[in-house]
Amino acid sequence: MWARRGVRAPGVRRVKRHFAVNDTRWCALAILLALGLSSCAFLLPQSWLHYLSLANLLLLIQGRYLGGRLRGLLVIFISQLAITSLLYLLLHGLERLPEGIIAVCRILMAMIPGWWLSVACSPQRIGEVLSFCLPHKWAFVLAACFGILPYLGQETREIYQMQVMRGANIRLKSLWRPKHWRELIYCVLYPLLIQLLKLSKQMATAARLRQFGRHPKPTHWPY
Repeated sequence: MWARRGVRAPGVRRVKRHFAVNDTRWCALAILLALGLSSCAFLLPQSWLHYLSLANLLLLIQGRYLGGRLRGLLVIFISQLAITSLLYLLLHGLERLPEGIIAVCRILMAMIPGWWLSVACSPQRIGEVLSFCLPHKWAFVLAACFGILPYLGQETREIYQMQVMRGANIRLKSLWRPKHWRELIYCVLYPLLIQLLKLSKQMATAARLRQFGRHPKPTHWPY
């Protein structure tokens, strides 16, 4: 069920070891768990949210142990909280501000299971499980999306750091001013979109060269 990843290279600092689900049955259970918890984030009444928060906290702890990064989730949560709180203050006043905070917390709790799934489960096993109930092409696309999440995070950090070194006003203290949001879009989001388009074209070319879609029962990457 659990496959240990991370090896120690000679002369290189020791890489933190972690585990990943590499079994089809356990991967299917993990997908069902993630779907159930994400659905509960929107369906459960407010009185049950503290139980769901505890379950998501356990997922965060395990995902961090497996090598996942929490910075992306934290940035998304803070940005959504700031924007939603500002809108609630402008439209509804201070009385309904707790409703906006709860809505943002529900969105975060709906995202955490998917983040945990991308960290804990092998993309190949996710694609294999999804191919049982979806067309193979759809399963391949979804598995590829889970597989590129770590690459996407690393690419975003590299683009951001390079633009900061060039003098772009996109640091956190600068983004409190809305006039700098446009610079963030042009300096980070547009280059990231171009990189994603290039990556999707490369993946499509690789799949086509491997005759993907030619056989009714495609194989999956070995265990």
